[in-house]
Amino acid sequence: MTTIPAARAPRRYDPERKSRIVDAAIDVVAAHGVAGTTMRRIAAAADVPLGSLTYHFDGLDDLLAHAFERHAERMSPLYQARFDDVRDRDGFIEAVTDLIHGGAGMGSRDWVVAYELYLAALRNPALRSVTESWMRRSRAVLERFVDPVTARGVDAQIEGMVMHLTLSTATFDRADTRRIVARLLENS
Repeated sequence: MTTIPAARAPRRYDPERKSRIVDAAIDVVAAHGVAGTTMRRIAAAADVPLGSLTYHFDGLDDLLAHAFERHAERMSPLYQARFDDVRDRDGFIEAVTDLIHGGAGMGSRDWVVAYELYLAALRNPALRSVTESWMRRSRAVLERFVDPVTARGVDAQIEGMVMHLTLSTATFDRADTRRIVARLLENS
């Protein structure tokens, strides 16, 4: 007696699957941190079989690199746009202050993902290239207004002050932040 093999379910055409997986990885990192990010959680968030992740990526590190690259690509235009209308030193100070206080459309979730990337890059050299690329892009924007050394300091100030705002239970006065930014730029 010959048996006829059961018909296989047709393959679902899903051209956006890889992109959806990357977006889901960002969501999982935002919710659980890098330490709590697993392939299973990402597959569940993307609503795809676990095998789809191993088909499209060489492992969790590869997927995280793609996710962090996408996050930086999304944040970079928002960052740059904050400085598009700057024409003078006062405008630059205002733009930096606005950026620190969330005025660039970058919410706390976006900063959480960015800080997760920085933390992960401490231990994973493959992710350092993503952080270095992001820092180069942000400094290039700042260098339209100040010299490279000052741009590095302003970039660090932005990152550090946003971290303080994100982690602190105290409120931060925008006017105080503006004064701090202005002081950094006094002799530049």
